[in-house]
Amino acid sequence: MGKRDELIAKYADDLKNKCGMDPDMGLLTKVTIGCGPSIYDADASTVAGSDKGELETVKNNFLVKKLGLSDSPQLMDAIDSVIETYGRSERNKYRAVVYYMLTKHFGKESVYA
Repeated sequence: MGKRDELIAKYADDLKNKCGMDPDMGLLTKVTIGCGPSIYDADASTVAGSDKGELETVKNNFLVKKLGLSDSPQLMDAIDSVIETYGRSERNKYRAVVYYMLTKHFGKESVYA
């Protein structure tokens, strides 16, 4: 099993045990691949849930540019909801898991088809 496969398994575990979701492994794999090399970098692989600048970046670079959503207050509400589901006290909120949950939240799985 390669490094990426190990990370995908870890992300699936987080989705099951911390977020109470049964992950779609095909979609999770595609979202993880879409994150690129950032998944291998300790800092870039996580989302700081309390850092407003970081959350703006998630909104602009992922929700608006990648998923093609229009900028609106609902985007930040969705990010906030995902952070809440993951657990505010959870230190390592993996970017791929956050992106996966946002993709599911907005029903944008087709972006990864």
